[in-house]
Amino acid sequence: MSYTEEVYERVVAQNPGEPEFHQAVKEVLDSLKVVIDKNEEEYRKLAILERLVEPERIISFRVPWTDDKGNVQVNKGYRVQFNSAIGPYKGGLRFHPSVNQSILKFLGFEQIFKNSLTGLPIGGGKGGSNFDPKGKSDREVMAFCQSFMTELCKYIGADTDVPAGDIGVGGREIGYLYGQYKRIRNLSEGVLTGKGLTFGGSLIRTQATGYGVVYILDELMKAHNDSLEGKTVIVTGSGNVAIYAVEKATQLGAKVVAMCDSNGYIHDPNGINLDVVKDIKEVKRGRIKEYADRVESSTYTEGIGIWNIKCDVYLPCATQNELGLDAVKTLKANGCKYIVEGANMPTTLDATEYAMENGILFLPGKASNAGGVATSALEMSQNSMRLSWSAEEVDEKLHNIMKDIYSKISEAAERYDMKDNFVVGANIAAFEKVVDAMKAQGIV
Repeated sequence: MSYTEEVYERVVAQNPGEPEFHQAVKEVLDSLKVVIDKNEEEYRKLAILERLVEPERIISFRVPWTDDKGNVQVNKGYRVQFNSAIGPYKGGLRFHPSVNQSILKFLGFEQIFKNSLTGLPIGGGKGGSNFDPKGKSDREVMAFCQSFMTELCKYIGADTDVPAGDIGVGGREIGYLYGQYKRIRNLSEGVLTGKGLTFGGSLIRTQATGYGVVYILDELMKAHNDSLEGKTVIVTGSGNVAIYAVEKATQLGAKVVAMCDSNGYIHDPNGINLDVVKDIKEVKRGRIKEYADRVESSTYTEGIGIWNIKCDVYLPCATQNELGLDAVKTLKANGCKYIVEGANMPTTLDATEYAMENGILFLPGKASNAGGVATSALEMSQNSMRLSWSAEEVDEKLHNIMKDIYSKISEAAERYDMKDNFVVGANIAAFEKVVDAMKAQGIV
């Protein structure tokens, strides 16, 4: 049995009932096999992989709060501090009923490599709660956030762990969390990213992940003598990532014809009217089906199946494991040439393998959606300097980071004779940097 297989079996045995975490570890270890086999003796001796797959720290805590009816509610809170070899832990907080330790460990593990690829000094972490902010009043959300931060503040800090927002944690939630942190710790520091512009937030942060997805897609297409001009694009989801991926793709000449939320999807052959989507999602916090009521040329379909619409480019920007094997087979049959992940691990493992084996150019989330965390790290830099950069400065830095990521993952794949296998390339490029740091710092 190879070293990677041994470590994977150990992970499954020691972390029962955590399929998302198992999936993430398997995908990474399988793609790193060529690197690990070459250095197996050294890595075994230092237990590099055993240390890499074990979080440095997991904090789990109770979050009690009072709702508008005066009833006490109790949720579970978590922070997974996975790896700090190249910098303070960095990764989002997710408030969603699906949140559990397995999902946060998978996200935190992926975050190590994503953060490494940015070239910025940030380690991997993730956190959150099974609290659902949907349908809650502002007062209820504030009560929850204050209770959550009262415990979390003991474990985070500008040079220790800098959370950001993720699913269910937008500007409102970050504001309440930051206010409570500042109140308890008596510190005004860049401990959370995604803050409002009036108290240390960065321009372009909201747009960053979506823009970054399209910037790296553009690099991929250029490298294959192609461009976005005139291409038909599908973007799944309708949160920040999806909205701003649509915006940037449209700016670069593409026509985005479909979006979705967890209830169903819209199809607009004339191209999505983003102003309407922004009004529904950002202003009214409504459901995507309202788009069909407001735009005559569009249709709404309840449930899943957005991949049945013909497209050249498919950008899954919703959630993990949203794109399965049958869906990718349909995309391929309909002529799709590019799949670029905007969400974290939205494509199942068998679907990913099928895409790559059948000529679809596939960019994994740890590379393609790194724009968000990169801009979060730029916010950290601005906070440390007590400066605010212009939107143009931040956008330029983001664009250059995404170009650099494409260059690194493409070069790493070619170095191991696996041209255009960007899953392997991303994992190798990220892994090499983290391991070098781990080796330099000793057995810790």
